[in-house]
Amino acid sequence: MRIIRHTLALAGLLCALQAPAQQVPAADTSRQVHLANVDVAPAAADTKGWLLLDENIKLELEGAMHNLYNFHYDRAEKQFRSLRRRYPEHPMPYFLMGLTQWWKIMPSNVTNRQYDKVFYAYMDSAITKGERLYEADQNNYEASFLLSAAYGFSARLHAERRDLRLATVYSKRALDYVQRSQQANGLSPEFLFGTALFNYYAVSVADDYPFLRPILLFFPKGNRPLGLQQLRSTAENGFYTGAEARYFLMKILASPKENDEAGALVIARQLAKAYPDNAYFQRYYALLSFNQGEYRECEQISLNILDKLNQGLPGYESFSGRYATYYLGFLQQTKYKNLTKARDYYQRCIVFSEMAEMTKGGYYLYANFNLARIAESQRDLRAAHHYYQVVLKQADRSSPMYTTAKAFLREHRATRLTDTLPAGYSAR
Repeated sequence: MRIIRHTLALAGLLCALQAPAQQVPAADTSRQVHLANVDVAPAAADTKGWLLLDENIKLELEGAMHNLYNFHYDRAEKQFRSLRRRYPEHPMPYFLMGLTQWWKIMPSNVTNRQYDKVFYAYMDSAITKGERLYEADQNNYEASFLLSAAYGFSARLHAERRDLRLATVYSKRALDYVQRSQQANGLSPEFLFGTALFNYYAVSVADDYPFLRPILLFFPKGNRPLGLQQLRSTAENGFYTGAEARYFLMKILASPKENDEAGALVIARQLAKAYPDNAYFQRYYALLSFNQGEYRECEQISLNILDKLNQGLPGYESFSGRYATYYLGFLQQTKYKNLTKARDYYQRCIVFSEMAEMTKGGYYLYANFNLARIAESQRDLRAAHHYYQVVLKQADRSSPMYTTAKAFLREHRATRLTDTLPAGYSAR
């Protein structure tokens, strides 16, 4: 089931904001259009009324796009509503308002269902408006582009919600519109973004899941190195898709397949600086800083995350809190040797993990293990017994943590955790 969800979600991602994969020369295709790259020259397509290519609209929406990714949702939505009042029959303002809902969902690792109905409503409106434009003019590649985007994002959320039937239907429709819009590929950097994602992920899915290769026969052939190159180009030049391209590039470089966390950290640093109130970018910056041993950066960004969480800023919730408190606990334990502060941060990490319902391994497990080690070092056997019991239940049996916990509990069988832990400890 998990693999199927991953595949359908991936299909939605590949369809969102994309044109189909094809070989593109190494030249800067985001700024130069060569007839060899497109089936229809830009001059041959009637782009009158296309908001996507309207420079005045771009100038108007520059602040709105920044507000969207900086989690200033109210400001972004106000600007998008203004666009809708002037263009009520165009799909773009509805799609942008739907995209705003998507980034309200993202900080919770897409587990927050609070915005689902509004997200689907906006995306459905974008689809309705887009299909009307397409039916009126089947050479309206902007409509095809936005339809593939709306269907694609909807497909991804349906997949995340395990509605595999709708995820499949929406993915298929997204791909259909992607194929229809391919004739206008090269009109703007926005189209190159989708091409990049498809080129990269089509190959990766085939490599990681060989049994899915027959299904991929229905998709254009991918090219992973070219996909990365195109993604970098879009990250540099895309207006609507630039931030999304940098987000995907960061995640791709940090993945085991590319194994380039140093490169991912460079992009995370850029995103965090450009969008300082984006909780998702901030915590991913903290994660990569921690993994790369950039502890000064990690400490500062983690403290900032907790400060913004305490202020109640949008997107700063238990998911971000568990990251920040674990890193700060680790630094207090190993760098500053302040076990009292370390213990406090680890206990807060456990609380945040429970609030986020993220208690299967990860930071929850390591926080319990480190609390056990601290308690053991202070000869507080009751507290150590409690935390090691959690580790024994959670850790992989072949891991050193499991071995350590089992050895301690075997040695201290007579020790029993009472209902009340010693002062300074929490049983949570």
